[in-house]
Amino acid sequence: MSQQSSSRRRAARLITAGAAVAAGLLVLSGCSSDASGGGGDAYGFAAAEQVEDSPITVWVDASREPAVTAFQEAYPDIDVTLETYDGNAGGSGSFQSKISLMDQAGEGWPDVVFSTQQNDAIWASKETPQGEPGFAAPLNKGLFDQDFLDGFAEGSLDYATIDGTVYGLRNDLAQTVFYYNQRLLDEFGYEVPTTWEEYAELGDKLAAEHPGYILGSMGDSFMTYVYYGGSESPVFQSPEPGVFHSDTEDEHAQKISEIIDGMLANGTLVQDSFFSPEFAANYADKLVGVPGPVWYTGAIFQGGLATPAGEIGVAPPLAWEGGDIAAGNVGGGVWYASSHSKNLEAVKTFLEFVTSADEFQVEASSGYPAYTSAAEKWLDKQAEAGYFVNDDFKTVMSDAAGQIWDGWNVTSWSPETAWAKVVIPAIAEGETVVSQLPAWQKELENEATVNGYTVE
Repeated sequence: MSQQSSSRRRAARLITAGAAVAAGLLVLSGCSSDASGGGGDAYGFAAAEQVEDSPITVWVDASREPAVTAFQEAYPDIDVTLETYDGNAGGSGSFQSKISLMDQAGEGWPDVVFSTQQNDAIWASKETPQGEPGFAAPLNKGLFDQDFLDGFAEGSLDYATIDGTVYGLRNDLAQTVFYYNQRLLDEFGYEVPTTWEEYAELGDKLAAEHPGYILGSMGDSFMTYVYYGGSESPVFQSPEPGVFHSDTEDEHAQKISEIIDGMLANGTLVQDSFFSPEFAANYADKLVGVPGPVWYTGAIFQGGLATPAGEIGVAPPLAWEGGDIAAGNVGGGVWYASSHSKNLEAVKTFLEFVTSADEFQVEASSGYPAYTSAAEKWLDKQAEAGYFVNDDFKTVMSDAAGQIWDGWNVTSWSPETAWAKVVIPAIAEGETVVSQLPAWQKELENEATVNGYTVE
């Protein structure tokens, strides 16, 4: 990893920790119960009375159901109740709202929760209004061995780490790269773009020469991370604890918005969600290239689009002409253990399995595993299948993980909600993104204020 990449990672960790501090930290005290139900300090927090062999309840989104199924097959003696929910997708807040109701009732909490968002540790680590410990159990105070935690990719647990305490385990990494369809590029005589400017030029050429073929979609709210985080646009920043900053008048924010508008106008960016039946039906064989997170491999290309092996290539993230490569960071889900669980040993076994075991992370997961040994095997699996056309795809993907731009920060709320509220409806009505930038910034600032941040 380059010195510049290393400094980016260090800066990102400091900013993440700062944002968490601003949201408030949970002070943990008291004795915890050990695995047999007695006293002691086995887990490093005030655990519930442990009941050996008691069932555990696991909340996941539909995409993580295979993880639970694989675990049940591997550990039939552990009783698991599976419940599905939206996975907190799009910054819905469903995870927090559901847990808040259970905090009020004083019962009913799940033992494990998967969230697609990276910011839940900020609220889940805090003491509740009822004066009880936060939902998320500390994981590095005795519940998990440090050797196991050290197996995660460098920096991958930072978003779930507050004041030195780890509250969540990363499922997958979500650095952006540029995917391209080599068959279509060869057919049309085009080159893979390396800059945002070349991406826009390719859009103009594609629209003029091969109308109907596309270079992406703006139909999902997580495009904020792809296009604005990946273009170094200072739209969502927490430069210091308790402070929020957004500048949609910045040169990069303006330029990327103009590029998006131009490609929406010429039809090379569409408005269908990548996960909609319409997108798969209309564009499965017409997606020439697209910037996006590494989990597009399984979720989009091998999933909804069913693109066969030997067509798709992976190139580095796009950069501005004359600038450095800057990857966006598009999610990468997190697993949480409940501090209320009565069977933490079963929870531990479950979380170790779903984050690191081959049966899910290598064989059934659509994304790039956050656990290093699983990631290496996942990449090997793609190589053995001959899925990607370029031999260096492993290097491209792993390098991008160290090129994530540190100027897009994690706060206690999601940037997706403002985009979904302001921009997506506007462009559906024919408005330009550029025209909506002031309103988008205002909505982001309103959300910051509601969440207790000072807007600068």
